[in-house]
Amino acid sequence: MQFHHHGYVSGDPRIQPPAGVGVDRPEELPEEVDVLIVGSGPAGMIAAAQLAQFPGIVTRIIDRRPGRLEVGQADGIQARSVETFQAFGFAGRITEEAYRITEMAFWKPDPENPENIVRAARAPDDPSGISEFPHLIVNQARVLDYFAEAARNAPARLVPDYGYEFITLEVAEEGEYPVAVTLRRSAGEDEGAQRTVRAKYVIGCDGARSKVRESIGLELVGDQANHAWGVMDVLAETDFPDIRTKCAIQSHDGGSILHIPREGNHLFRMYVDLGEVSEDDNGAVRNTTQEEVEARANRIMHPYKLDVKHVCWRSVYEVGHRLAAKFDDVPEELVGIRSPRVFITGDACHTHSAKAGQGMNVSIQDGWNIAWKVAHVLDGRAPEALLDTYSAERQVIAQNLIDFDRQWSSLMAAKPEELSDPTELEDFYVKTAEFPAGLMTQYQPSMIIGAGTHQDLATGFPVGKRFKSNRVTRVCDANPVHLGHHHRADGRWRIYAFADRPAAGEPSKTTDFAEWIVSSPNSPVVAYAPEDGDIDAWFDVKVIYQQDHHGVDLGAVPRAFLPKVGPFSLVDYEKVYAADPADDIFEARGIDRGGALVVVRPDHYVADVLPLDAVDELAAFFAGIFSAAKRPVGS
Repeated sequence: MQFHHHGYVSGDPRIQPPAGVGVDRPEELPEEVDVLIVGSGPAGMIAAAQLAQFPGIVTRIIDRRPGRLEVGQADGIQARSVETFQAFGFAGRITEEAYRITEMAFWKPDPENPENIVRAARAPDDPSGISEFPHLIVNQARVLDYFAEAARNAPARLVPDYGYEFITLEVAEEGEYPVAVTLRRSAGEDEGAQRTVRAKYVIGCDGARSKVRESIGLELVGDQANHAWGVMDVLAETDFPDIRTKCAIQSHDGGSILHIPREGNHLFRMYVDLGEVSEDDNGAVRNTTQEEVEARANRIMHPYKLDVKHVCWRSVYEVGHRLAAKFDDVPEELVGIRSPRVFITGDACHTHSAKAGQGMNVSIQDGWNIAWKVAHVLDGRAPEALLDTYSAERQVIAQNLIDFDRQWSSLMAAKPEELSDPTELEDFYVKTAEFPAGLMTQYQPSMIIGAGTHQDLATGFPVGKRFKSNRVTRVCDANPVHLGHHHRADGRWRIYAFADRPAAGEPSKTTDFAEWIVSSPNSPVVAYAPEDGDIDAWFDVKVIYQQDHHGVDLGAVPRAFLPKVGPFSLVDYEKVYAADPADDIFEARGIDRGGALVVVRPDHYVADVLPLDAVDELAAFFAGIFSAAKRPVGS
């Protein structure tokens, strides 16, 4: 973490100096805002935390609740989400308080006595090391707390405006603030009062019954719910031996349980199979009592017993897979003609079962995806065409999730004799581990994703997929670090220069690139960086040498990788890295020894892989994204 380059910091370094709208942030919700976020769930809070890094943008987030969420429904935190937490600065702290999943046990009917269940298999949670981050269980409320802290400590000092209920919105054809949003006070002394807020953009993060979605004429379409589950967070006494291990439990009569230990010990969650729901049920299954759910759980777990002492939270829900046709307010026939003004995220645009542990995780990526793009447009970095990529990217991902969840839910609800193979459930869990971990997302070529023409230069960094970190050595202090962990959610693009064979200072493609990136008028750093900001304000350029750190002379490293930043023009030494001999990144990520450039978006996704000397291609790529006019930081 860097924090002294603007002067000595004696307090909490996670609290950034206020700037722009954060210097004198009005407590009352303004009449006009740049971005109005509706809903303070996972998508809304990460969007707020990202936009709070842009102090020149007036962002507000509203929620009809009177205050913070106290008990969240979601709890599964996949590896991709923990990577994201790292970018926002709290992966370590939330990991310490979370329950870590390292293994899953599979229980099935005893072949000798089918009314009893026996442990049939155990499977490691991440057998292939798809991420350096763990799979966690932690209450959604705590995730929101951490994102709220990140937003509050950011330069814009963003905090939620609780007690406002979204009613409807209208989008005008023109005007600086074309979206008129009608709100009603849902808490406080003026409860019931209505008011109108005008916005440039609205991000709807208001759940499956989204009024934002309704107001732009979209609906969720898909399968009718036909299978019910009782879910409960409980404190209980039991003789079940795997009570602190994640389990899939299948009984002889087809009933099943997905069992998930919770953080803090003692607490655990059970998704208890309540069976098929008839078409004429009309929601009656939702009236299933807690006693009935517990009785069903005991039948499934026989011969083990479950004696619930305290219910912390419970619900009954029906599995349904539904998806909106688009995630913004522009009809398909007008894409590219009219720019979107309203966006929907998370459950507002896709719903599925909870058992795959995807709802909160996918919502987080929705929120981050749209937030940095809106910020780029409002900050003058990119044209409005960038906003079309949100729906194009995330709608496909949501469909893939629904397809996966439909298969997983079916396997969980199947009777043992209905499976094509006795080990089908555990085999599916292991073979598909990368998907639920959130690491199979691969965006297709667009204005922000290259064609991958030079993919062979870095096969371990697939274009369109998230940048998979690897250990390297920071040359200035010989510290072993993960290269990707320095990529914080600050809105910057990353350009990683993986050096060719010559050492630092010797003539090479690396030194030629270094000179070009800081001196050529075609360089994105030169062409687009703000005039009154640091040279790395919008682009973070790093070099990784093939030699170990003893073989890299910092005095010979090109100035492009040792920029002077801050008001005192101090050298930033944390942009020069060397391969770790014990875990060579060039070998681990299939990087050509002739060198390569890896371009990474603000949200961690690899935008392109290029040769070190493909500067014209690099310039052309960013020319298709960035606006040429320079603007002051935070203006």
